[in-house]
Amino acid sequence: MTAQVDYLVVVFTATSGASGDLLGSDEKELVQLVWQLVDVKNKKLGKVNELLIKPDLSDLTEEKEEEDVVEESVEQENGSGADCVYKAPSVDKALNMFHLQLTNEVNSAGAGTSVCLCTDGQLHIRQVIHPEAASKNILVPDCFYSFFDLRKEFKKHFPAPDLKALNVHTMAECILLTCHLFTLTFHVLLPVYALQVMSSVVLALLSEPFCHTFSNPERVSEKFESGTCSKMEKVCDNTVIRARGLPWQSSDQDIARFFRGLNIAKGGVALCLNAQGRRNGEALVRFVSEEHRELALQRHKHHMGNRYIEVYKATGDDFLKIAGGTSHEVAMFLSREDQIIVRMRGLPFTATHEQVLAFFSPEDELKETCPVSGGKDGILFVRYPDGRPTGDAFVLFACEEHAQCALRKHKEILGKRYIELFKSTAAEVQQVLNRYSSTPLISVAPAPLMPVLPTVSLLPPPGGVRDCLRLRGLPYTASIEDILTFLGEFTQDIRPHGVHMVLNQQGRPSGDCFIQMTSAERALQASQRLHKHVMSSQRGANSRYVEVFPCSAEEMGLVLMGGSLSGTGLSPPPCLSPPSYSFTPAPPVLPPEAAAALYPPIGQVVLAPRPLPPGHAYYPASAQLYMNYAAYYPSPPGSPNTLGFFPSPSSIASPGGLVRMPGLTYNSNGVKELINAVQGYQVRGGVLQMHRALSILLMKFL
Repeated sequence: MTAQVDYLVVVFTATSGASGDLLGSDEKELVQLVWQLVDVKNKKLGKVNELLIKPDLSDLTEEKEEEDVVEESVEQENGSGADCVYKAPSVDKALNMFHLQLTNEVNSAGAGTSVCLCTDGQLHIRQVIHPEAASKNILVPDCFYSFFDLRKEFKKHFPAPDLKALNVHTMAECILLTCHLFTLTFHVLLPVYALQVMSSVVLALLSEPFCHTFSNPERVSEKFESGTCSKMEKVCDNTVIRARGLPWQSSDQDIARFFRGLNIAKGGVALCLNAQGRRNGEALVRFVSEEHRELALQRHKHHMGNRYIEVYKATGDDFLKIAGGTSHEVAMFLSREDQIIVRMRGLPFTATHEQVLAFFSPEDELKETCPVSGGKDGILFVRYPDGRPTGDAFVLFACEEHAQCALRKHKEILGKRYIELFKSTAAEVQQVLNRYSSTPLISVAPAPLMPVLPTVSLLPPPGGVRDCLRLRGLPYTASIEDILTFLGEFTQDIRPHGVHMVLNQQGRPSGDCFIQMTSAERALQASQRLHKHVMSSQRGANSRYVEVFPCSAEEMGLVLMGGSLSGTGLSPPPCLSPPSYSFTPAPPVLPPEAAAALYPPIGQVVLAPRPLPPGHAYYPASAQLYMNYAAYYPSPPGSPNTLGFFPSPSSIASPGGLVRMPGLTYNSNGVKELINAVQGYQVRGGVLQMHRALSILLMKFL
């Protein structure tokens, strides 16, 4: 609408709560609606109309309602207007009555047909009428989806530093001081009086010398538009908010309904997922302007159903991390507009497009049919970077009716698994695809701590003696006793303390184990005889077949120190067994001066120097140091046999060594438990020295 309208309808509202700049921020109900018709061409005012609106009493108890009726009856005897309030229409009837009376008044005037509302600021339409109508599922008449902001129109002739500084009073004073068109004497602006002042300001703007043209009204979005967002797109930090406390089953349309009255950018709702890929009750919402973001922040702790929603500021980077995408396949999938997205979770890894289509459109006539939009093109399987399926998929449906029909198949069986179905969004599709596409195929080393030391190869030297065994696929409840039982006659060929269980980053069994054998021949015989035999666990009823491979001590050392053999994907930190070996001395990794600079003098150095065989240091092939896990998880001196240890600084007076043990549990039983954990280590100076060392550790870390 760019031309001058025929009629302006000056509207003013009042709620049962706050007014002024806080109107609508307390989620109170609309109780009064007043308006006046302005003939733009003839510059004439119509009559003042007023509607009192009855609040919703559904949340009140019967006792409270009876008290209200008694109070109203008393006020009626005293000559008040309480009877009018009690008999007033509800908000849905009041809005329809407003539209009907306005239409009749315009038709009777006969000077034109184009009509647009005019309000003092944005709050009356965006923060009062639309939010309440959305919360009560009320259809708002079309006339409430466009309006003129009198403050913005006024600012075109009277520049003001801030729109919030303008109100009906200040606008009237500016016009009075400028052209003395009328005289007003008022102190408190009640709705009717405020309406009359607004109408006078409108007439003043229409008259000379301003001759203002009311064109290009404000628009209220009738429907949220889904869409895609590229990671390369620039998103203004002042247009994004974070909503927290959402019901887990809420969709982007539910969030758009919560912010009804405010214009959300296309594809501007991004539901956040937790580490397990499930919704965590948060969402990032992007609005079309900073003004709408500020209005959204006023809805902090407003209610969505029975839950209150927290609203905070967020940044454009936060939004792009969740909703931004770069996949061409996803862009093509989401390019179709007006499509409803349903997420499938728990699919068999062998599921095909045909099986998914048959799931939603079965041949059985007794079951509901909900055709997938576009056939195979309407199905998007989520996969890892190497092409393996994740068990998730997204499906498009042409309308809400078909989507609701599909959601009724929640937890029905496909193959031998039940399928979970959820209503999804375009931003969630991007987020899920981004998460799985960035998942590494094998575990990577931890973040670098300090850029020291030159590049050193992580690969074990070729030609090592394969006198060790690697067991893969152990039951997670398997103990060392279970492993010894599994090895049977080969148990006698295990070196003392030669069983090394491998734990994952959470400190739980990873299903792998390394065993040091007395010779390469016995290791080869054990692998040939025991490969893919079944191992049972004494602590659990589960049993699994175990893969047995021969390997070298260097390969074992690489894995135990946080590296990865080809295709293993093992992760640090390892849990190692105590030592009982002696080897020829090995050169230190760092000179004493460098080691003392890297580590504090007390409790920071791992063990005293031990006689070890020659070997290489385990650092990644880069200019940055990934801290050697031996510095945090004490390893036995010879398991693996290629480890080198930093020499003890000369500041340690006692001949023994200290062990640093971070990550101890808060419910540790004290010295006794730690002594049991390190039994088998060589202790210099007797038990007393070990007790002193452990006492220092307990005081420092517990």
